[in-house]
Amino acid sequence: MRKITAIALAAAAGSASLTLSTASDAAAAERPPQCVKVRKHLVKGHYRYVKLTNLCSKRKACFTIVIPHAKDPSGSLRKGETKYVRYGTTSVPRALFVRNDNC
Repeated sequence: MRKITAIALAAAAGSASLTLSTASDAAAAERPPQCVKVRKHLVKGHYRYVKLTNLCSKRKACFTIVIPHAKDPSGSLRKGETKYVRYGTTSVPRALFVRNDNC
């Protein structure tokens, strides 16, 4: 009886781990590629800028700049492009991070 119970528990644990790995693979497939990288934050005059680079050399990359208590600006970069993006004035808090989005 103990042997049958042990086999049943091992089979259940094995199938559960297989299900979890399949679910994590599916979640990774839905996530957009991590192409946009923040190079620098800066303030020039009364405006805040962030220098962004598209690390994907074969595709366009879309992004959203996440700012607390403000509208999150979004945009896109062409393949291999680096540019400064103005996202607010000095009265707006500094950007928390840049989120990669699907185009």
